[in-house]
Amino acid sequence: MARISRLWMAMLLCLAGLPAAAQTWTADNGDGTFTNPLFYDEFSDPDMIRVGDDYYLTGTTMHTMPGLPILHSRDLVNWELLGYAFDRMDLGPDMRLEGGKEMYGQGIWAPSFRYHDGTFYIFSNVNGHTTQVFRATNPAGPWTRTPMKRSLHDLGVLFDDDGKVYVVWGYREVRMAQLNQALDDLVPGSERVIIRADQGMGEGAHLYKIDGRYFITSAWYSGRMRMPMARADKPYGPYEVNHAVSLDEGWGSEVGYRHRGAAKPPFDIAPPTTTPGRNVLHQGGFVQTAQGAYWGFSMTDFNSLGRLIGLSPVTWQDGWPYFGLPGNLGRTPRTWLKPATGVVQKPFAPYVRDDAFSGPALGRVWQWNHVPDDARWSLKERRGFLRLHTLPAVDFMAARNSLTQRAIGPRSVPTAVLETGGLRDGDVAGLALLGLPYRTLGVKRDGGGLAIEFHDQLGDKSVRVPFTGRRIWLRADADYLTEQARFAYSLDGRKFTPIGEPFAMAFQLKTFQGIRYALFAFNAAGRAGGYADFDSFEVAEPNPKGLMHPIPLGRTVTLTLLGTKLGLAEYETSILAQEGGEPARFRIVDRGAGRVALALGGGHLSINATGDAWVKPGEAGVGETFQWMETIYGEPMLMSLATNRYLTVDPASGQVSATSPGARSDRADHARFVVAEAP
Repeated sequence: MARISRLWMAMLLCLAGLPAAAQTWTADNGDGTFTNPLFYDEFSDPDMIRVGDDYYLTGTTMHTMPGLPILHSRDLVNWELLGYAFDRMDLGPDMRLEGGKEMYGQGIWAPSFRYHDGTFYIFSNVNGHTTQVFRATNPAGPWTRTPMKRSLHDLGVLFDDDGKVYVVWGYREVRMAQLNQALDDLVPGSERVIIRADQGMGEGAHLYKIDGRYFITSAWYSGRMRMPMARADKPYGPYEVNHAVSLDEGWGSEVGYRHRGAAKPPFDIAPPTTTPGRNVLHQGGFVQTAQGAYWGFSMTDFNSLGRLIGLSPVTWQDGWPYFGLPGNLGRTPRTWLKPATGVVQKPFAPYVRDDAFSGPALGRVWQWNHVPDDARWSLKERRGFLRLHTLPAVDFMAARNSLTQRAIGPRSVPTAVLETGGLRDGDVAGLALLGLPYRTLGVKRDGGGLAIEFHDQLGDKSVRVPFTGRRIWLRADADYLTEQARFAYSLDGRKFTPIGEPFAMAFQLKTFQGIRYALFAFNAAGRAGGYADFDSFEVAEPNPKGLMHPIPLGRTVTLTLLGTKLGLAEYETSILAQEGGEPARFRIVDRGAGRVALALGGGHLSINATGDAWVKPGEAGVGETFQWMETIYGEPMLMSLATNRYLTVDPASGQVSATSPGARSDRADHARFVVAEAP
């Protein structure tokens, strides 16, 4: 029912119209805590470095241009997009969508970000070409690019203390070599296999030297996705492998719709499942603050939205750096205290998504789908508009000059305003959800007349409505928790009419990216046509903060286990859950930093060192304090500061404890609560 109710809410919003929303997802909660993900949009294959008191981040951008974003932070939570390592990279017709060729899912990926002796470096592979090396003395640019003489899969680079530069790469079998002084090839004779394929490492290598020892992180799926790590006293080993420094943490995310099979109709879309161990943190690395603390970063698959990046406190144990907190290693809390970097910043987002197209340049958030034809688009031909001149294309995926930006979760509503006076016969222009299958909503001129056209690549279906105007508002309502979306249009910007049926968005490997919002214009009649003028683009976000529901501070509530009748009920001086029993009425006491105590009578719910729950008389202390957070779906969970595990109710015995390691995709964690205000 939750999925249906959210979808109906989306439909109502489409019908009623939405105000423009300037707020976008911000991980910083403003109370000294942050909530994962750092960005609620795709950020694949992240790599992060610290230079002095500054932190820098980049990640995969595949076929989009510009590529390799450079983000800067002072506190590891609030990030600013400085720019990109390259504006255009044209290595052939596949990068330009010419001659029937394309490079979807094949472009720049899995970068290794490093800083050495005054220079920033990014090493990144390009499928079908070689590894590329980017250099800059200022991370905001300019950057130079040098191709290496070979391709190194998912490489990680280390500038060692003795002046040698090591590189590791590979898929399951991990190889190591030295790079030459020019950093464009391997030192002859230096290449060796350092970890065998049967040792359980995987791919996505990051190479570090910590306190004289060498560490390699990777990602590997073996029954469950995991983040294994290897360590050695010497660069070439021998290496010891730890099979899980991060495991099972997806903040409750279930596996959504998944595309499988051919990249053209008819599509084979697998339905959602609750398979555990799939949508979890699995590829990333570590960064050390100037104060000496380590923090982990990694990505998790989040269905059709793409891959999200998480930030994790790190706990060292037996010489291994684990994601997570003492007593709950391998599990990253969704909400936790911000890193102590010595810098206090107010919350801000990395970029502005809305664009009135009134500036001299496009907003930094925009990326072109493949290399654009710069002679066929303009912000100057008509002031305050993005003009896209149409070029011939067989369909939307083959259309040049589609302007895109990453979709934003957990739900977002992009709206584009299009003027159609420049369209010529065969032209179609509008708003698209770029994925596989793709969906478009636009205006098409055919036979001298105009029509509003919704096209669903799944089944190659179209819905057309006659159109006689010149200006139209195009909207998509996308819910990435249910993976349901629907298009709507308006003739006045206030009343929106749905068109076509709701549809499911799917995870797919053709573009190797999540859904992207796209403005497009092309000619389906096989010739250059006219042009489309886009007046504005706006993205409304109903849930731009870390909690979908406010903490009921100061209120008296009942806590009932989600999906059951089990509640927290008072029984003498202990807390038990009893089916059909009266739940206890707790007063939610504010403990600061998003933390609460559960007051009951003259005491508080307390957790001892083994996780047992009881009512302790008197004031609240650490044992009586819980970090309030939510699953990715907005379901409340309470993590005890005594155990760093979550309050749970055993469905069989009704026993209450704080022993759950965290949310599971199959919902077998028994740690999600329905919070209701008590009468």
